[in-house]
Amino acid sequence: MSDVVRADLPVVVIGAGPVGLAAAAHLLERGIEPVVIEAGDGAGAAVASWGHVRLFSPWRYDVDEAARRLLAPTGWTTPDLDTLPTGGDLVSEYLAPLAATPQIAARLRTRTRVLAVARDGADKTRSLGRDRRAYRVRTVTGDGRVEDVLARAVIDASGTFTTSNPLGTSGLPALGEAQAQRFVTGPLPDVLGGARDRFAGKHTLVVGMGHSAANTLLSLVELAESAPGTTITWAIRGGSPRRLFGGGTDDELPARGLLGTRLRDALDAGRLTLVRWISIEQLVARDDTVRVLGRSRDETVDLDVHAIVNATGFRPDLDMLREVRLDLDPVVESPSGLAELIDPNLHSCGTVPPHGETLLRHPDDGFYLAGMKSYGRAPTFLLATGYEQVRSVAAALAGDRVAADAVRLNLPATGVCSTDLVEDDAAGGSCCGGTTPEPQLVTLGVGDPTATSESR
Repeated sequence: MSDVVRADLPVVVIGAGPVGLAAAAHLLERGIEPVVIEAGDGAGAAVASWGHVRLFSPWRYDVDEAARRLLAPTGWTTPDLDTLPTGGDLVSEYLAPLAATPQIAARLRTRTRVLAVARDGADKTRSLGRDRRAYRVRTVTGDGRVEDVLARAVIDASGTFTTSNPLGTSGLPALGEAQAQRFVTGPLPDVLGGARDRFAGKHTLVVGMGHSAANTLLSLVELAESAPGTTITWAIRGGSPRRLFGGGTDDELPARGLLGTRLRDALDAGRLTLVRWISIEQLVARDDTVRVLGRSRDETVDLDVHAIVNATGFRPDLDMLREVRLDLDPVVESPSGLAELIDPNLHSCGTVPPHGETLLRHPDDGFYLAGMKSYGRAPTFLLATGYEQVRSVAAALAGDRVAADAVRLNLPATGVCSTDLVEDDAAGGSCCGGTTPEPQLVTLGVGDPTATSESR
């Protein structure tokens, strides 16, 4: 396929979450035709699934600037910039109106899942003329129709919400995990709302050491006040929950700092039981409970619980990208250029510097991972960073190299920066190289509820 034909094709954006819709808005501003493909029933489907959760970040950090400009002619009013929206608010007050603008509505395909991405007419092994070829994006609609879309470029902003890490160790499911799935929930069940009966008066095991785990634990603590018999066990794979407790009053997002403080107070008050160094080896499903077998250092773990909340984090679904030439870090499965900035073995404080198209590009030109999926298995995704990613990518696709390279953000600091990693209870110094980190924003669950440290 000639360069001219490829250049006339649209850019396929996979995912209509906050970052995917922001990508579409930036492409439109650049005069580039987008096609947005969303597996859910509507924009922000993943966000809607945790709509009861309130974000740490106020509205001022949750709206992309190109999206704001696209919304302005519709009469859309910016919410109070200092209030904290819930996931439901984010969908109803921002994502749904954005998806309903004539520019995006005409280019949005919902209930459509991407099966595969490839270079048109060339499998992964073929190099000759590869850079001249368009992309072929294979999709399946809700009624089972398989359709191909040709594209000049692809931005995969599909997130990681549907691919949770397993509960077992070594990155593998525990024995019997598949058979025990009816007892397992995602990281943010609506404990005080629609899922109340599942947890009230029951014993729940929460596995994970991120802010999703913290939100669920605090909801369970609140539930226990009105539902006698509600028992909470919190299991972490490391030796100290201190990293999750965060910067407290030093955190420039007060809601985030308060979350860690409240969880620490609940633990100190004995309102939940903490199991450290957990290694879950087997799940045995029973009629009404599931038996959890494993080890905690040299001690045997044998728990009988009614529900398990899997808040161990997520991993990217790379199966649909098998025919694309990717340059991924072998550890975190992010673009290699980005990995050293986000590897949780090196960084645990969310101080990821701004970055754009240069670090996101792959050997197959015109293909990008953006948003949470660009972070692979790393846990501390930044919503505003995702917006900056797609702004830079859109500029590069438009041939504006200067704008693509001019990446910048000004975001609140977390108030904590240490190498308090899972193998070390003691702080090992600063992962910021001894300097004050640039202000950053970590927002809970925007695009995915994996925006903060969910794993280990």
